[in-house]
Amino acid sequence: MKKIAIGVDVGGSHVSCAGCNLAGKKYLPETHSENELDNQGSAEEIISVWAKTIKETMLKTSVEKIAGIGFAMPGPFDYVNGVALFKGNNKKYENIYGLNVPLAIRKVLGLPSGFPVRFINDATAFAIGEDWIGKACGTSNSLSITLGTGFGSAFLSNRMPVTSGENVPETGAVWHLPFENGNADDYFSTRGLLNRYQTLTGKQLSGVKELAQLASNNEIANKIFIDFGFKMGVFLKPWLQKSKIEVLVIGGNISNAFSLFGKHLQDYLSENGVEVRVEISELKETAAMIGSSILADDTYYEQLKPLLATM
Repeated sequence: MKKIAIGVDVGGSHVSCAGCNLAGKKYLPETHSENELDNQGSAEEIISVWAKTIKETMLKTSVEKIAGIGFAMPGPFDYVNGVALFKGNNKKYENIYGLNVPLAIRKVLGLPSGFPVRFINDATAFAIGEDWIGKACGTSNSLSITLGTGFGSAFLSNRMPVTSGENVPETGAVWHLPFENGNADDYFSTRGLLNRYQTLTGKQLSGVKELAQLASNNEIANKIFIDFGFKMGVFLKPWLQKSKIEVLVIGGNISNAFSLFGKHLQDYLSENGVEVRVEISELKETAAMIGSSILADDTYYEQLKPLLATM
């Protein structure tokens, strides 16, 4: 039996991948590979770096045991057919628009035509990884969010993503929902935090790490994080209640500043009758690789496939 699956996490400036033992539910850290890439490069250059990274992981495993390859991919993307739909609105990967990625990857790696090369939204892959062996393991209903350059999210119920119905927003994502003067993605992101600091002080910062370092002796920076936690509670409360969420898992770079906003999020929820465990991801980026590797499990993938078109 082919027990090893490879999960690939496609980021804006790098690609990471690693093997997972599906039968043993184990991430294999010794198989991890990572390479930087230019997301404005040609289609050939991008596919070449992705394939090179996968090949490096393959060489660290027993190739004949590999069951398939799963990609955790940002959108817009046709997850069912593996076709890139980047039009430049995210300012990345537009040179692979319309490319059939499975065909291109199989060709470069010399894989047979039926070899599984499958795709899922990156935030959903993160949630599945957390559910499999992370902070959401053992729960029936979870919400996992990633806070960074964007606001990723995925609702899971009994291991499967929930992308429709009255208990979740459209597509099962929250980033597009209106909040304050824009949408949730404008507010609960690196961009949102830095914009608020600049509005209040006239100063530009390099990133959230710099803002977090200021918070200990800068009242404005501290208040921005307090506000971030409180308002995240306000924003998420109805969805946590509707979906009967047992655990909220937080990942992404902003999760590193949880000590500055977490208490205010938790206080708001508990004071408003929302009983939910709030956890910070320990798997971090690894969760997306784990979650995408599970796509190589044919039984799970057949259940998942009808949902991919809604992501």
